[in-house]
Amino acid sequence: MLLPKKTKYRKVRKGKNKGIATRGQYVAFGDYGIQSIENECITSRQIEAARQAITHHIDRAGKIWIRIFPHTPVTRKPQDVKMGSGKGNPEFFVAKVKAGTILFELKGVDESVAREAMRLAGNKLPVKTKFVIKEQI
Repeated sequence: MLLPKKTKYRKVRKGKNKGIATRGQYVAFGDYGIQSIENECITSRQIEAARQAITHHIDRAGKIWIRIFPHTPVTRKPQDVKMGSGKGNPEFFVAKVKAGTILFELKGVDESVAREAMRLAGNKLPVKTKFVIKEQI
């Protein structure tokens, strides 16, 4: 699972996740990519599940780039705890993804194989996604 080695602050505020991506919205490294259509937080477990789905389908043939990283900690309070008494402890990390962000890139495989691998990865993610090719953007 992906998680930062060190963070400046242990807990962060939620903030907003509105608008469209202004960076990371084009295929930079590979030939094919999967692009988010919605704004959402993606957990490190979901990123890992999508990566495994791609790797399994392409039989480790091509190269995969993961373009998102979970930097933001999410806190939870234990079950059956009353309101108040501060913020909970960090439980997991998420990547805040905006619409238009490229999530994964792929190179070294056929387009039909890449399309199917990205479809399988998209099913593991909480955002709607679309398949993009480098020349189209």
